[in-house]
Amino acid sequence: MSRVGKAPITIPAGVTVQLVNGVVTAKGPKGEVSQAINTDITFSIEDGVLTVNRPSDSKQHKALHGLYRSLINNMVIGVSQGHSVKQELVGVGYKVSNQGNMVDFTLGYSHRIMFEIPEEIKVVTETLKGQNPSITMECADKQLLGQIAAKIRSFRKPEPYKGKGIKFAGEVLRKKAGKSASK
Repeated sequence: MSRVGKAPITIPAGVTVQLVNGVVTAKGPKGEVSQAINTDITFSIEDGVLTVNRPSDSKQHKALHGLYRSLINNMVIGVSQGHSVKQELVGVGYKVSNQGNMVDFTLGYSHRIMFEIPEEIKVVTETLKGQNPSITMECADKQLLGQIAAKIRSFRKPEPYKGKGIKFAGEVLRKKAGKSASK
């Protein structure tokens, strides 16, 4: 049996999980998240613990078992605690600011990049003296948050020689040696 799939999910107080017509919906204090699932995979809730079950040991069912358990667990964590991502802009003259959910990037191009963040995501930008500008995003939906963070990173990926670009906070970049002087 799948190690991930057989692990039970503890549902915290204030969170409800329902399955209606092949769509799992989790509601909690941080919001509501929905995910369509395969009708072969079932789950049961007993005493605040959710378990995901599969009908057979076929390769397809084994793959879906662990997948849907992880997705439902991310939904439960998201609606109870929330997910957050922090990114830093490393480079001279790189700036970020926001007006509501419209984020304005200055990344060394000839133009500024205006990017609209979906309404489900709460965004905060900060520019402190002596530190790199940063952007922090919070959301109940981990998939949407990761997709938006990847899109923002794609505006200026960190390059391997100086490390300039948009990186995740705490990310360690492997730097390459530059050209060596020839004799």
